[in-house]
Amino acid sequence: MTLAAASPVVHARAPGKINVFLAVGALQDDGYHDLATAYQAVSLYEDVRAHPADDFSVSFSGSVDTSGLEVDGSNLAIKAARLLARKTGYRGGVRLEIEKNVPIAGGMGGGSADAAASLIACDALWGTELGKDEMHALAAKLGADVPFALAGGTAIGTGRGDQLSPALAQGNFHWVLAVAEFGMSTPAVYAELDRHRERNAADIRPAAVSPQVDARVLHALRAGDSALLAEALHNDLQAPALHLAPGLGQILELGEANGALAGIVSGSGPTLAFLAPDADTALELQVALSASRLTAVRAHGPVHGARVMHS
Repeated sequence: MTLAAASPVVHARAPGKINVFLAVGALQDDGYHDLATAYQAVSLYEDVRAHPADDFSVSFSGSVDTSGLEVDGSNLAIKAARLLARKTGYRGGVRLEIEKNVPIAGGMGGGSADAAASLIACDALWGTELGKDEMHALAAKLGADVPFALAGGTAIGTGRGDQLSPALAQGNFHWVLAVAEFGMSTPAVYAELDRHRERNAADIRPAAVSPQVDARVLHALRAGDSALLAEALHNDLQAPALHLAPGLGQILELGEANGALAGIVSGSGPTLAFLAPDADTALELQVALSASRLTAVRAHGPVHGARVMHS
């Protein structure tokens, strides 16, 4: 089917995320791990503008260095647009302009946010009107974090991280993110975790096949209590990330010495997320990190998932 474009341009926005809890299950025969994670969407956004076109293309701008990003068919935003076109029978294309503000290769799901925003932007541009469940199913085909970028807020992810259930969360959590000048490969961090577990098999408890989110995390989110959440922050990928990039440990110590309730490696790293007790402390922490020549940005959560801003 060929549908007329509903508008000359559609602007959609999707948030980055912080994994406030991440447990990684045992390595399975297919080479993957099941996860149990608590996601929080935060106020760093990817802005996607979708323009009518005969083919598929993407370009980037924004507050982060986008020079190393692929702009061919391997890009996740292009994959999202093509997937939606195949699903709906749309025969045209799209020109995507993406303004990136989520750290790249930093464990905060920027690429997944691009894909989520591209899905809903193209759906609005093309007038394909895909249902919520079908959109979620497409998102899950693109990657484990894409469904959460669609949903936003706070959620528990299981399976590969794409089986979502909303989590009750009150209040506002204040974060300061220390952004590294380098990226880290997610597969490399997972491989280092597997090696770490093999090396220390005699001393550590075997990883569960199907891990669970700690109940303390759920309680802290429901209560809107930053101090309780700080005590429950956990990431199984933190140790392997610190092993691959030891300098991150010094930055964690610096943040916690300058007002952070706690710090954590975000996802597979190398971005570090510091939880502050309030907005004023977050600002002071940002200044302290910046004074140490680190790139530091403030964000709050939870925030909405992907949505059309105007069309």
